[in-house]
Amino acid sequence: MSESFHDVISTTRSIRRYRPDPIPADVLDRVLQAAVWAPSGGNRQPWRMIVVSDTDQKRKLGALYVEEWAKYVAYNMENAKNAPQEARDKLAAGLAVGTNLAEKMHEVPVVVFFVHDSRLIYVTDDHLPRTSVVGGASLYPAVQNLLTAARAEGLGGVLTTLIARREDEVREILGFPAEWGVHAMVPIGWPQGRHGPLARLPLAKMVHHDRWQD
Repeated sequence: MSESFHDVISTTRSIRRYRPDPIPADVLDRVLQAAVWAPSGGNRQPWRMIVVSDTDQKRKLGALYVEEWAKYVAYNMENAKNAPQEARDKLAAGLAVGTNLAEKMHEVPVVVFFVHDSRLIYVTDDHLPRTSVVGGASLYPAVQNLLTAARAEGLGGVLTTLIARREDEVREILGFPAEWGVHAMVPIGWPQGRHGPLARLPLAKMVHHDRWQD
């Protein structure tokens, strides 16, 4: 029996460990097509995907990512320095999985880069005294479609954004225009281990009805 939609989305967790097996072209095309079906403001689709499978290209990109990941690890461990040792050990173990991915990015079958043209995005919250996020509404649904479709095919992936800090260097490697920027990097492959289940807050904690309630 095939999995239901809810079976798929309730087990689409971040996958950071992959088998080296290649992804068949027809399977990959279905996953990429799912991303293309995502909505965007005015249906402008202000983003593109660069699908990287060449080992040398992945190695260059991985070298950038591993440096940014190391900074992220240091940041998280510093913030947890006063936490109980058990919590620090759990955090370190989780981060070590990400470190392994960073160091072996060239071994991941496919790495999908999402790039965007900000000139085509109508941002409605750029005037507010907080971080602007609304522009992502035209970008990240495609990433989620990709991840969900990958899960439906038995693949796994993870949304990463750290490499955006090295955008100029990524642009030089991948050759996209100066007006375009990086908003996601998604490694994809056949998981080592199983999908899901997810660890999420309960519905009652996440939903307010009619008005915010403490």
